[in-house]
Amino acid sequence: MFNQLGLIGCGLMGGSFALALKRAGLVKCVVGYSKSPSTTDKAKRLGVIDIAAESALQAVSGSDLVLLAVPVAATEATLKAIRHLVEPGMLIMDVGSTKRDVVDAARRVLKDKVSCFVPAHPVAGKEVAGIDNADALLYAGRQVILTPLTQTDPVLVQKATDVWAAIGSQVLKMSAENHDTAFAAVSHLPHLLAFAYFLSVAKQPAGRDFLSLAGPGFRDFTRIAASDPVMWRDVLMSNREEILKQSQRFRHTLDALEHMMKLGNNEALEDLVKNASEMRAGWQMSSAKPGGTR
Repeated sequence: MFNQLGLIGCGLMGGSFALALKRAGLVKCVVGYSKSPSTTDKAKRLGVIDIAAESALQAVSGSDLVLLAVPVAATEATLKAIRHLVEPGMLIMDVGSTKRDVVDAARRVLKDKVSCFVPAHPVAGKEVAGIDNADALLYAGRQVILTPLTQTDPVLVQKATDVWAAIGSQVLKMSAENHDTAFAAVSHLPHLLAFAYFLSVAKQPAGRDFLSLAGPGFRDFTRIAASDPVMWRDVLMSNREEILKQSQRFRHTLDALEHMMKLGNNEALEDLVKNASEMRAGWQMSSAKPGGTR
């Protein structure tokens, strides 16, 4: 049981975390702040938060648990705004989809107080954002990746593990570097491809006609292209080195498939497609539910 959650960012991710804690009886009071006062007011009307704060610092005051549910590019500024009230034993987490930039920002800003910070990436989300879509079950059955620093207090790492597990998440731990490399391949690149593919079809002269004929395959492939533009701009930029490496790998494979088509080499083309088909058929996702758009 936490006495107070200081929620900075009352959107989908932060609001869902607050509702999940309330549903599980893990928090007595939620004090929330968002850059937009109307969002904070709506969060209070919806019962997501109990008290609307006028600043990030006010949300942190008196909190023993703090969640930064802000775009990754805003992490450093947010930490600067609250660092004066960070105290030993206070658990601070984020929900960013990239981790090396978040860890670097925490080291720069929090300095000797960085022991309170446990970077977290809940692999969950929806195509729709905003406090209206907050869901107490958003994190149930989903993976949450923790990337603690070497300076992070082990007691707080365990506390972070326990709180995510208590709301139904499957908790994994890895380094920030390994996290960003892995998610560039299995999350960030797929989003980049979905954005590019949908635009390449929609912006053709006959794009509207093509879209009217699209079926389930097109729908499933492009589902994540409807994701939050601001969040994904930040993700693509903050992890661009790893994403560009994965994009280059993809280009090599696409080039190989195209080369076989240009040569009219049916056998080689079938072998490549068969290899992909068999590997995909043999792949099983982890026991946690799919991670939405993050």
